[in-house]
Order: sequence, then C-alpha cells, then structure tokens
Amino acid sequence: MPNPAPAPIRTAVVGFGVSGMVFHAPLIAADPGYSLDVIVTADPQRAAEAARLYPGARIVPTPEALFALAPDLDLVVLGTPPLTHFDLAATAIAHGLDVVVDKPFVATSAHGEELISRASDAGVRLTVFQNRRWDADFLTLRKVLREGGLGEVRSFESRFEWWRPGGFGNWRDSASLAEGGGILHDLGAHLIDQAVQLFGPVEDCYGETANHGQYPAGADTEAFVSLLHTSGVRTRLWMNGMAAQAGPRFHVLGSKAGYTKWGLDSQEAALAAGLSPSDPAYGVDPVSSWGVLGTDGDREPVPAHTGAYPRFYAELAAAIRGHRPLPVDPAESLETLKVIERIHAFA
Repeated sequence: MPNPAPAPIRTAVVGFGVSGMVFHAPLIAADPGYSLDVIVTADPQRAAEAARLYPGARIVPTPEALFALAPDLDLVVLGTPPLTHFDLAATAIAHGLDVVVDKPFVATSAHGEELISRASDAGVRLTVFQNRRWDADFLTLRKVLREGGLGEVRSFESRFEWWRPGGFGNWRDSASLAEGGGILHDLGAHLIDQAVQLFGPVEDCYGETANHGQYPAGADTEAFVSLLHTSGVRTRLWMNGMAAQAGPRFHVLGSKAGYTKWGLDSQEAALAAGLSPSDPAYGVDPVSSWGVLGTDGDREPVPAHTGAYPRFYAELAAAIRGHRPLPVDPAESLETLKVIERIHAFA
C-alpha cells in the first residue's frame, strides 16, 4: 500500500496586515502540506476579514492567546513589525515551535545571532521569508547568468522604486532605525540578499540614505547602496518609495551583452487582488514586461520564468519533514543585516 500523506503542518500567522494577509495566509492556505489553524490580530476589522477568508482558522487577539495553543501547533509565522520579531520568535522557540520570520529578520544583528543560537539549542527550525528569491524576474536573471550570454559580469544595478508620496500608511512610515525601520531595512533586506545570491559575499560596501517622509524621527525613505563582491562584481542598489519616475528593475552589464528589465514582479499585486497561488495565471508575466538581452541595436526579449513564491513554503515543508535544507538559512539573512548596519554606520 502507498504511504499515507503526512499530517499537515499546523500553522499560526501572527499579524494580518500586508505581510500576513497578502503573503503568508494565502500561500499557506494554498499548500496542502499545511493547515492554517490560527491567525493573530487585535484589529477588529482585520479579524473579521480573516474569519471571512479563512473560516477554518481560529482568530485570536494576542500572541499570549496564540502561545496558549502551542501544544496544537507546529509552526509560527511572524508578519509583524521588526521590533517585535525577537521577542515573538524567542517565545515560539521556547515553546518548541518552528518559526518563519518575515524580513527584515530582526532590528539588530545581535538579536539575530541570539535567535539563531536559541533555535539551534532548542532543536527547532528558524528561517526568514526572503520571498524575492522567487520573483519571476530574479529567477529569469539567474537563468540568463547561468547560460553565460552576458559573458563576464561587471556591474549589476537593481531598483525597487515606486511613487507613493503619502507613504505606506502603516508602521513603516514612522518606525525609527532602532526599531528596524527604514527602507534600507525593509527593501534593502531583499535587494542585498538578491545581490549576494547572484554574486557572492560582500567585500566592501557604501551607502547613502535620506528621510523625505512626514515623520522627522522616522528612518530613511530612500537609499542607495554600492557593494563590492568578493567575485569582483560591483552591485548598485536603489530603494525609493517616492520616485516620480522609476528606473529599470535590473540593469546588468557584461563583457558580451547586457540585460535590462523594467517593472516589478507581479505576484504581490496578484495576491493582493485575491488570485490564488494555485491559479494557472499566478506568477506569469506578460510578454510586454519581459527583459531584453543583447547590445544596443541587437536586443532580444527573454521569456520570463514563472514567479514562484509558493516554493518557499513547499521547501519549508520538506525541510520540516527532514527531506532538504531550509529554503533560507537565517545565517544568510543575518549577513545581510550586518551589511545594512555597516551602511547605516556611515550613511
């Protein structure tokens, strides 16, 4: 007889703002390897929406109510502001629960090192939701690099920019640097991680930050980062939520050709609009948004890889069952945080 399917991983999502509602809950609910058992939110409107979308989940108002249910859970997913990550993750670890922490990992690298140590001592799994490793354009660029059409890569430019002069409308607008706030902590955690995944460890770094938001005590609202990788590649990264005109998402120059891609990955917008990750249209970029490879006057569009955020949770389930490594080693997110701290030290 065939082996029975393993029991679903019993999961709680803490926070039901953008992180919990748009990303984690839909991805978990769409994966048969998981059950979405608990959602934590103190906001009555969000609680009502969570109950409507996930009638099988128990909606509780506080982390304390969640941890009272720890014996009936396997995994806790933290979609809360970064200042809360250390205490919540440490409590989950103390209850013997595996933990997913949304980026930015924690507010300081010292906290990151402590969490990694505690998880190791407790024998639980700790990982970080670096979902941009599964962006359609990033997966496409990895394929372009692997196939060698660029030749020797000399420079890599990556941007995450949009026009939102009123801010995010949430904690990101007012959080201080000490609280893990700022666009360098938020989007830099993705862009630096992507650069390191492509071109290896960082040998030297430089950065510039500025705050043009409505909260003078808040952290940076735009940032520029320059990284020199040990591979010799120079990376330049831009993050800006107040860019009246956005630059190219990727611009990569090599000894044989270049690759340029405009526009952001479509998965966040699709999830926010309610498209299921299991829908065949999910993660598929239109031909009009494909990047181009070649030289001026001789460029060809590169078919886009399908975006694959669901792979994070599929790989995590396999890791929890002992079949593969974690989808994201928290030590890698810790190194990214250390780069961010080095930049903030002199920006």
